[in-house]
Amino acid sequence: MALLLAFWMYRHRKPPYGHVDINEDPGPSPPSPLVGLKPLQLLEIKARGRFGCVWKAQLMNEYVAVKIFPVQDKQSWQNERDIFTTPGMKHENLLRYIAAEKRGTSHEMELWLITEFHEKGSLTDYLKGNAVSWNELCHIAETMACGLAYLHEDVPRHKGEGPKPAIAHRDFKSKNVMLKADLTAVIGDFGLAVLFEPGKPPGDTHGQVGTRRYMAPEVLEGAINFQRDAFLRIDMYAMGLVLWELVSRCKAADGPVDEYMLPFEEEIGQHPSLEDLQDVVVHKKMRPAFKDCWGLEQMCETIEECWDHDAEARLSAGCVEERISQIRRLTSGTTSDCLVSMVTSVTNVDMPPKESSI
Repeated sequence: MALLLAFWMYRHRKPPYGHVDINEDPGPSPPSPLVGLKPLQLLEIKARGRFGCVWKAQLMNEYVAVKIFPVQDKQSWQNERDIFTTPGMKHENLLRYIAAEKRGTSHEMELWLITEFHEKGSLTDYLKGNAVSWNELCHIAETMACGLAYLHEDVPRHKGEGPKPAIAHRDFKSKNVMLKADLTAVIGDFGLAVLFEPGKPPGDTHGQVGTRRYMAPEVLEGAINFQRDAFLRIDMYAMGLVLWELVSRCKAADGPVDEYMLPFEEEIGQHPSLEDLQDVVVHKKMRPAFKDCWGLEQMCETIEECWDHDAEARLSAGCVEERISQIRRLTSGTTSDCLVSMVTSVTNVDMPPKESSI
């Protein structure tokens, strides 16, 4: 009986906490294989999304974010892990990756993605509860554009890591931009991202992916050119909408700050259908409205050039970063009383050209 009991316990033993089930294809080893041996405690759910939920967790003395995917969303977990582990993906404006793990048995498996944790949460969450000053707006916008410009860039071999290919995000939105304690933006959620290696065709790419509200007109129409630059320009349309969200909550505007609203929420509500967006964005060529009292002309002009209906006319992320940096330099040290007139007056200053990196 003792032998039988010992044999049964051996066959049904649970793997150690964080151990990858050897019956499953483990894929490449995570860069931090020791994470699975450290005590990791889930504390509270911070967000729920299409591919699972995000927990605040404690790993030793550090708070981390744990994104948990159900096993049926393995492809998204695998894609995000592969993007994070691509050479050259360490950048101050991209979310810091820690590890990817499979937890549990093959029947009750969860797929975990562990990254750094930011207490302020996403840009969406922050704007819901806070209006931003002019300096805060510029800092968030500039660091966000810097992160997207780096993601879009082909970076040659450096620091022994090998070359970094251009990567299109394909689900860029304010919910996928996290904020550090000093409001520096970091971009995350690469489950739909696609990389473009020179001389190789992109991986399996479908046209209508991403969050419906942030889809560019060519995506809504299903008329996408499956080339690298076309995908980068789709990200830039979405960036225009995120910049609009920022400007709509800026205290530097001349007048009261409105409650936070998602792009197109005023025009077609909180849950627009694909047909609603096709009608408004593609056929009527509407964009979220700028309120007359905002007065931040140069920033609004930059936004309009990001979400241009003609994809080839859109600004690149590098150009947006340069423009915001220049506007910020021109208005630095200016008191809030004359800020609006200063921002308006830089309209005639020569700004960086549109096509700086695309």
